[in-house]
Amino acid sequence: MAPATPKNIDWINSLRLIALLAVIVLHVSAIPLGQYGHIDIDTWLTADFYNALVRFAVPVFVMITGALTLHRDYELGAFLKKRLSRVVIPFIFWSLVYVWYSWYIEILVFTGNWWADSKLVLHQLKYSASYHLWYVYMLIGLYFVIPVISIFVRNATKRQLEYFLAMWFIAMLLTQPGISRFNPQVDIHYFSGYAGYLVLGHYLTFCVNYSRRLLITIWSMFFSLLIIITISTYFMYKYTTWITLLYEPLGPPVVLLAGSVFLLARFTKMQLPGFIIKAKDFACTYNYGIYLSHALILYFLDDPFGISFKLCTSILSIPLTAVICFGISLLLVWLLSKLPVFGKWLAGL
Repeated sequence: MAPATPKNIDWINSLRLIALLAVIVLHVSAIPLGQYGHIDIDTWLTADFYNALVRFAVPVFVMITGALTLHRDYELGAFLKKRLSRVVIPFIFWSLVYVWYSWYIEILVFTGNWWADSKLVLHQLKYSASYHLWYVYMLIGLYFVIPVISIFVRNATKRQLEYFLAMWFIAMLLTQPGISRFNPQVDIHYFSGYAGYLVLGHYLTFCVNYSRRLLITIWSMFFSLLIIITISTYFMYKYTTWITLLYEPLGPPVVLLAGSVFLLARFTKMQLPGFIIKAKDFACTYNYGIYLSHALILYFLDDPFGISFKLCTSILSIPLTAVICFGISLLLVWLLSKLPVFGKWLAGL
């Protein structure tokens, strides 16, 4: 496969922004979703719908990474130094901010013993200081493997990439409840994990061509999956213990949902006014910083300001809260970026 670059980078910027907003919607709607039986069913079903709608977010982030990196040749040391420094430094800063917040709301209690308190902080850094930071741990692991996978991808034929993706999908399928009993003794789980999304992002960017029939199929698949995931999750909450089965990022429904969203973003052409394009590109610059900071903003929006899914009717309050959070997070990291010396690092630039 000849080296290539993604055509029209603008669609990737648009998709990155959509995925980021989807993450925030997901975290707003996750709170009422976890209160099944304790809130009215209309609010819960709305949260269920929004969760199904945006579950593509993190997989799409990984697919974008694959689309932008796997077709390139890297010098190992330079790649790791550049990528990890841009990810790890702001990650450590924001992890410490979330440690501070846990102390502020009295979840963490420091004793004044510097050794015991240091171990407590290190424990938080080891296991994640906030629920959303798991993504960064996963991303760092992917950066270690990208230089190796990129060698395979750049030299693989289309058929070989399809073989890898098929084995990844089968290995994933065999881990699902109810199907895992058929897991063979032959271990095929070497094809597993989020690395498959890297290859999928590359494949859908460089190996799939536009056709009107394909676009209709993708739209049909997207809406079908949205309905299936929403309705099935309701019945799973009601009758089973597999309540988040169809929400799992490494599950067949979310893989298909993320793939459909990725291709829809690639194939859908929109003529946007210039000022919207500039605003979008500006926000994309601070994408990582917004991701790191948005959970803190959600905490403070809820308490003391009462801005959450309870703000008004849930079908409006969930996306409204997400948009407000997005705007304030963008403002915060933009202001951080203006600090001298370390501002750009802290803002995730």
